[in-house]
Amino acid sequence: MSALNGFITGIGYIGIFLVLFSETGLLVGFFLPGDSLLFAAGLLASQGYISLPLVIIAGFFGAVLGNFVGYYLGEKFGYKIFREKSTFFRPEYVSKIEQFYKKFGRVTIILARFVPIVRTGAAVLAGIGKMNKRKFFIDNIIGGVLWTAGIPIASYYLGNKIPNIDTYIFPIIIAVVVLSSLPTTYLYIRSLFKKKK
Repeated sequence: MSALNGFITGIGYIGIFLVLFSETGLLVGFFLPGDSLLFAAGLLASQGYISLPLVIIAGFFGAVLGNFVGYYLGEKFGYKIFREKSTFFRPEYVSKIEQFYKKFGRVTIILARFVPIVRTGAAVLAGIGKMNKRKFFIDNIIGGVLWTAGIPIASYYLGNKIPNIDTYIFPIIIAVVVLSSLPTTYLYIRSLFKKKK
């Protein structure tokens, strides 16, 4: 636990804020470990190394502000990306994105929090799709609370219930990373099979 403790206490609450902000607000942050960071921070809090409320506060503001930035970037610059035809970016995709976010935008913004990679682009696509700002604001807050409070509180509870949790810390975190990646992996594999058909 000492290596993990040193890393998280080293980056501190500002580090937690910046990691979650970058993962959810900047497209370059898709590789950052939001789920495992929150989970590990909750475990450390259960052992008295850091403060659970401060972890939640730092994570919440990082995740929520990150999504606001992502929405703004999508709204402001999305049309430039789709202006010229290419393999991945076509002008007709914009209308499809708009239709999708009109139907499923609210659920997407909330649930995307729990899916790596998807949560990095969800807010940007919401901006491109011109999702209603008021609805986005509300759902961003709801999703932010559920994600940044739910995971640390769950791991905090786990840390208090399992004796010598530090012995299993790395296997647990690896399991969290794997489980949180399953939805994205499933969708990717499914898309590959569809292309073959």
